Amino acid sequence: MVRSWDAAVERAQDRLAAGPRLRAVAEGDERRFALWDLASLVEGELGELVAPDELTPEAERRWRERLGESGREWPGGELYRRRYWVLDEDGAAAGTVAVDNWTRGPGQLAVSSLYLIPQARGRGLAAGALDEVYAAAAAEGLPGFRLEAHWARQHAVRYYLRRGLWVVGWKHSLALARMPQLPPYRVCEEGDWLHLLVADRGWGWVPMLAAGCEGRWLRLDETPDYRAADGWVHEYARSTLALHLALAGRPLVRGPQWWAEAWRWSDAGEPEGLAYKIEQFEQLALAAGREVVSPYRPAAVSETPVPTPTPPPASRAQAPVAAAPGLADSGDG
Repeated sequence: MVRSWDAAVERAQDRLAAGPRLRAVAEGDERRFALWDLASLVEGELGELVAPDELTPEAERRWRERLGESGREWPGGELYRRRYWVLDEDGAAAGTVAVDNWTRGPGQLAVSSLYLIPQARGRGLAAGALDEVYAAAAAEGLPGFRLEAHWARQHAVRYYLRRGLWVVGWKHSLALARMPQLPPYRVCEEGDWLHLLVADRGWGWVPMLAAGCEGRWLRLDETPDYRAADGWVHEYARSTLALHLALAGRPLVRGPQWWAEAWRWSDAGEPEGLAYKIEQFEQLALAAGREVVSPYRPAAVSETPVPTPTPPPASRAQAPVAAAPGLADSGDG
C-alpha cells in the first residue's frame, strides 16, 4: 500500500529515468528542452512548424510574444517537474515529455510537454512514452496518469482519444486520464448514433451509452449496464462520449432547459457542460487573435446559461465533420 504519494512519485520518476524509451534532461540541456517545448506550443496554438534546434534568440523572442502568456518561459521549472527526452530507435532525442513531482486527481502522475519533431512521428514513439509513464505509475501503486489538452489543439485531442484516454474534466482545459480502474472503451458509429462500449473480460464489449439526435437536439440513452456500472465508469462515460460527439460535430445539448443549466457542469459531467466550456475556450482563442477551426457547432438556443462577452472580430472556421475517433492506435506518435 502506498504510504506517501510524494515518495511513490519519486520512485516512478526514477523508473522513467532508467527506462529504455526516455532519458532525463541533463544539467546544461534545459535550454534545448525549452526550445523544443516552444516548438510544440507554436505548432499547437499557431499551426506553424518550426525546427527547435534552429531557433535563434530573435526568433524565439518573436514566437513567445505571439503566444503571449502561454509562451512564457518559467524559470526553475525543474523544481516542480522532471523533464525527459523521448528517444528514437537509435537512442537519439526525438521528442519531449515531462512529469510533475506531485500527483493530480486521485493520486495520478501529471504528464505535460508531450511532443515529437515531425520527422519522428508515425512510429509509435509518443504512444511508447505514455505507456512507459503508465507502467511506472502502476509499478509504484499510483492510479495511472492524467494530462491536459486544449480544445483548439484538435490533432492532440484526437490522438489522446485514439489512445483510449478517458475524459475526466474540462475545468480549465480538457483533462484526460488512463487509470487501472477504467477499462478500455471504444466509440462506434451506427447510422445516426454513436455508441460507447467498455471492455468486460467475461462479456466482451458492453454497450453503455448511445447518442443520437432529435431534430437539432442531443438524445442520450443509457443502458441497464451503465446504470449498474461502478463509480469510475459511471462518472466518466458521459464526459468521454461528450468529447467524441463534439469532435464529430454532433449536438451536445438536449434542449433549452438543459442549456440554461449548462454552467452547473462547467468542471465535468453532462455534455451540456462541455458545450458551455467549448464556447468559452473558443472565445478566449478568438480574443487572443487566433484562428479557431472547430468541428463543433455552438448551441443554437435563445436561452444562455450566463451572459458572455462578444469577442473581437476574428476567424472561426468550420472544420470538416469526421466520424468519432475510435480506440485503435493512430500511429501518429
